[in-house]
Amino acid sequence: MTPESAMTIGRQALEITFMISAPMLLAALATGLLVSIFQAATQINEMTLSFIPKLLVMFLVIVLAGPWMITLMTDYMQRLFTSIPWLAVG
Repeated sequence: MTPESAMTIGRQALEITFMISAPMLLAALATGLLVSIFQAATQINEMTLSFIPKLLVMFLVIVLAGPWMITLMTDYMQRLFTSIPWLAVG
């Protein structure tokens, strides 16, 4: 395995990780922002109020984007496993 191929595998793994985590992180960020605006408008300062909406939104994102996430991960793993013979030789 050459250093270039190791760097390529690592870069692809990071890209897949960012692509899979982005929908959940962005949904949690947007939900937190909306809840904080609601808390500021109503002057309700309860720390646990933001937890349940974030949890529900992230569950919804996993339900909706889950098949895409699984497909993305399995495609990457299949490409990685099929390239093992060429990585060991090179």
